[in-house]
Amino acid sequence: MRESLERRLRRHRSRLAIRAWEYRQRNHARGVWFRLRRVLADAARAYVVTEEDARRLLAEGYRPERAGAELEPPKTILFVPAERIVRIAAAREIPVSLQAEMLEARYVVLVRMA
Repeated sequence: MRESLERRLRRHRSRLAIRAWEYRQRNHARGVWFRLRRVLADAARAYVVTEEDARRLLAEGYRPERAGAELEPPKTILFVPAERIVRIAAAREIPVSLQAEMLEARYVVLVRMA
């Protein structure tokens, strides 16, 4: 009986330590992951574009999302109409999720859900 209680206590302490670590990570990032997930929740499609294309879109007046600038390394994340993305030859579609392709991309263009 005592062994099973000790085992349960170790598992409980382990879960508490993991939870504390996760909270520390989340708080250290000052909520950027929540804001990034919120931005992605509004997106129907995502594309990786070149730095030149991103600069062109910024010059056209599209505004970058704040969450992208708060990441390290910083990302340029823009919401652009689907009709405008069609004219970007180098745009490559990626999944709208916090997976490797999204996290590795420096310049991301999103299409807002209709």
